[in-house]
Amino acid sequence: MTLVCGWLLYGWIVAVQTKTKKTLAKPNIRNVVVVDGVRTPFLLSGTSYKDLMPHDLARAALTGLLHRTSVPKEVVDYIIFGTVIQEVKTSNVAREAALGAGFSDKTPAHTVTMACISANQAMTTGVGLIASGQCDVIVAGGVELMSDIPIRHSRKMRKLMLDLNKAKSMGQRLSLISKFRLNFLAPELPAVAEFSTSETMGHSADRLAAAFAVSRLEQDEYALRSHSLAKKAQDEGLLSDVVPFRVPGKDTVTKDNGIRPSSLEQMAKLKPAFIKPYGTVTAANSSFLTDGASAMLIMAEEKALAMGYKPKAYLRDFMYVSQDPKDQLLLGPTYATPKVLEKAGLTMNDIDAFEFHEAFSGQILANFKAMDSDWFAENYMGRKTKVGLPPLEKFNNWGGSLSLGHPFGATGCRLVMAAANRLRKEGGQYGLVAACAAGGQGHAMIVEAYPK
Repeated sequence: MTLVCGWLLYGWIVAVQTKTKKTLAKPNIRNVVVVDGVRTPFLLSGTSYKDLMPHDLARAALTGLLHRTSVPKEVVDYIIFGTVIQEVKTSNVAREAALGAGFSDKTPAHTVTMACISANQAMTTGVGLIASGQCDVIVAGGVELMSDIPIRHSRKMRKLMLDLNKAKSMGQRLSLISKFRLNFLAPELPAVAEFSTSETMGHSADRLAAAFAVSRLEQDEYALRSHSLAKKAQDEGLLSDVVPFRVPGKDTVTKDNGIRPSSLEQMAKLKPAFIKPYGTVTAANSSFLTDGASAMLIMAEEKALAMGYKPKAYLRDFMYVSQDPKDQLLLGPTYATPKVLEKAGLTMNDIDAFEFHEAFSGQILANFKAMDSDWFAENYMGRKTKVGLPPLEKFNNWGGSLSLGHPFGATGCRLVMAAANRLRKEGGQYGLVAACAAGGQGHAMIVEAYPK
């Protein structure tokens, strides 16, 4: 009888151990947790947020986070926000948003920029501050307002205006004015293009899709999947990180407005957006210009527990990579994924939820093909074997940037919260977040579900 009971107990222990994978806690390093995270609804640029400024959106995200978590403002040690196209009046948008949201003027705040992984950089900067013992409580987030971007005078016009400002006499002013030409008035528009190559990201995505033989139909099918899954998640109330925002002088915005499931027939009618007439990247299989902001409450685990919080997830190992910005601009996830998995001692099979940034369908599918290629791994990555393909049934199950939207500076936090919320909902333990960024850079991070 004792022997039978012993074997039954042993079998129960083994069963429990196989269900629960190892934790990624490291000796002598503080555990960093996500208490919760929120975001404003992500909207197509030129819609309900068009009359706002970036700090208005960032303030809304901060206010939403305060309401969601009830964290006392005075316990927040530091605030970090990411943004890409800066409003010149509020270049340190983190500080202006924090003051607007009622945080103490004694709480420092700074703004980071790293293209589409700016919010990722804000988060990992916060992780570093906590892990090193400098801080206990960090708010990290990001914001982008594409409805109102800085448009500059031409260089010649700017120089003329500055010189006029310095002119001391009427004669000097008249002499300068005589040099004015009509072409000085041509404005300088910001472009989503690489400074080092002068190539737009869409053009690069089109070339990348062609290099990996990704067809137009494959791209349209993937985009339709993204929009369909996002619509399903929205209808089922799974996008719980979205907080309502009452736009001054307008109605309250409660949900993302870029989710638009179409049909392959309708999508096929669109013309190429970048390489004409034979390109495969269109408006339907690309992410759209988006306004939005996000914010997350990150703490040292012991601090969160002492304050009575039940965290959602641990932020574990992360990795930044960079490669050739011309031919490998959007392959950041392919390079970052194996490195972060090896750093954490995990394999692709250990990951329960994948959340990758979707800049373009072609970019996602090209990364899939690169990750599934022994030849690419050997010739470009210095690896003996391929990275491996993320199972589609675990991949971006609640939609992605193609459908939910992509405010450049804010997407990183959305990815992490999607992974954390999916792990809780689906009962998984590990999530892998990855994103590409301008400059040929990329980021990947392991998110571990907090034990229930």
